[in-house]
Amino acid sequence: MSGSLDTTFAALADPTRRAILAMLLEDDMAVTDVAAPFEMSLAAISKHLRVLTAAGLIEQERRGRVTWCKLQPGSLRAAAVWMQSFGQVEPVDLEAFERFLERELGAETGRG
Repeated sequence: MSGSLDTTFAALADPTRRAILAMLLEDDMAVTDVAAPFEMSLAAISKHLRVLTAAGLIEQERRGRVTWCKLQPGSLRAAAVWMQSFGQVEPVDLEAFERFLERELGAETGRG
């Protein structure tokens, strides 16, 4: 389990990846749409998406010529349980987490 947690927390450590997760809270998105707000190459965004996929935080699916990304919200469960085991962390409020990610996304793209 610790390897999985390491992978999850490593994926969440990057602000670009957290912003991508915030975007995917709304709906599935094509890779090109995920890349649009960022000032980096499609190849760089693809690397971030591979990290998120390897951590199980998103799923990528090919539909015709387009690759779509979908959030896997249940994948944070192990991390939430681990943090709660310290007794100092409240149960995860997914709505609060969504608001946090939206604030992060807004701050990083200059919209917040």
